[in-house]
Amino acid sequence: MSMKLGDRLRVTLFGESHGRCVGALLEGLPAGTPIDNDVLIEFIERRKPGRKGLSSRAEIDKCEIMSGVHEGVATGWPILLLTHNSDIRSKDYSFLPDHPRPGHADLVEHVRSEGVSDLRGGGSQSARLTFGLVAAGSQARTLLDSVGWSCNAHLASVGIIHSKPLFQLDRSSPLVNDTDMSRLNCRDPDAVVKMSELLESVRRDLDSIGSSVELLIEGLPIGVGEPWFDGIEPALARGMMAIPGARAVEFSHGFETSKMRGSENNDAWVLEDEKFSLAGSESGDADGSLGGRSTSAAVRVVVHFKPPSSLAREQSTLHLPSGEQRTLRVFGRHDPVLGPRAVPVVESVAILVMADLGIIGGYIG
Repeated sequence: MSMKLGDRLRVTLFGESHGRCVGALLEGLPAGTPIDNDVLIEFIERRKPGRKGLSSRAEIDKCEIMSGVHEGVATGWPILLLTHNSDIRSKDYSFLPDHPRPGHADLVEHVRSEGVSDLRGGGSQSARLTFGLVAAGSQARTLLDSVGWSCNAHLASVGIIHSKPLFQLDRSSPLVNDTDMSRLNCRDPDAVVKMSELLESVRRDLDSIGSSVELLIEGLPIGVGEPWFDGIEPALARGMMAIPGARAVEFSHGFETSKMRGSENNDAWVLEDEKFSLAGSESGDADGSLGGRSTSAAVRVVVHFKPPSSLAREQSTLHLPSGEQRTLRVFGRHDPVLGPRAVPVVESVAILVMADLGIIGGYIG
């Protein structure tokens, strides 16, 4: 069983949603890398529950750094990052394992483990474990900063409401606290108003809704990435699709590419200031990766998330002891949409993957 991401820069997740703690073991962060507590707090705050209209689980999410750091810098040894679960309501899952939730992995995990898994809140498959990804990614960002690379993400859509492309928006300034933009991690001030209204309607209907997160990776020189399975797209796709609830990943023009002609899709190489680049790079339309390696244009990624499966309304599903279909109403504190809290997770996965590829390729020392 693998809960690891990366080759030279490796992250291993651990914990359960309703266990004592969750976290990550980060290995391969070069000795001397500064540990940035402000960035750590920022990333965790953007992911944590308790925001208006989202999950009301009130976790403190204070990150403890248990090893691998001395006097504010990485020692080169494994760094253990964890937080203790402080707001557990296991009674909300008293129906498990007898009445597995539709849309969840309860029954799959129950069968796989022959009945010994901790299914409360999703157990080890819970999005609660993304805390470790975010904590690790926040510290790996220092590596990207050192070579001028950046990974920025935001909420791109909720249902049929879409924001402007991230390339057209301010993607570096901090979002103002206590606004819908910061609450939903969306950088489009016009779209976020409609998204908020739609989410309130969905919440009143005791339902949930799908969403997507857009990511831009910028600053890469030509050639970052490895052949075949360790190319930029395969490496990113593997990490993104492991995020709970992810159902599709698009690169560049994404799904639209299958409808285009080659003459529409191809980007011409140009020479400007004695540097190779692709036509369309300045508008964000050019492919950021070809053959798994960077072209120096921005790498655009969109990750699509399904509607959360835990609903407050009744659903029909199998009752194992009786073998009958029975109604189940899932109580608890669940998000009506995944995208807002997935934004820092997508960003962190991208940081970890690109830092790993940068180390492998010799771009990051």
